Amino acid sequence: MTLDELIDFDLDVSQVEEAIERSSEELEEKIDWTNAWSKRYPILATYQNEVNVPLYALRIREMLDGLKATHGYSELDAMLALKDILYGVWKQSKEKETSAKAGRAN
Repeated sequence: MTLDELIDFDLDVSQVEEAIERSSEELEEKIDWTNAWSKRYPILATYQNEVNVPLYALRIREMLDGLKATHGYSELDAMLALKDILYGVWKQSKEKETSAKAGRAN
């Protein structure tokens, strides 16, 4: 990453942090996040027709309930922890993919 990219990244992060601070719970409830993000990630507009959503929802509910029971988390805290765990899993898979591509290039 170049210095210019790092500076741009810092500006982007600070803009996101500022937007989060300014947003209210009432405003967040009005935003259709799936629709907004599906413009960048089209899978969000189509997966419901391909995936057994109730099955995955049940599994996720069990994980949320487990976090709440084991750690005494609120519903929101359990959701945020699970989201962060999922992000960590995704990040690890991206790192493995990048390493595999680098290995093939050598």
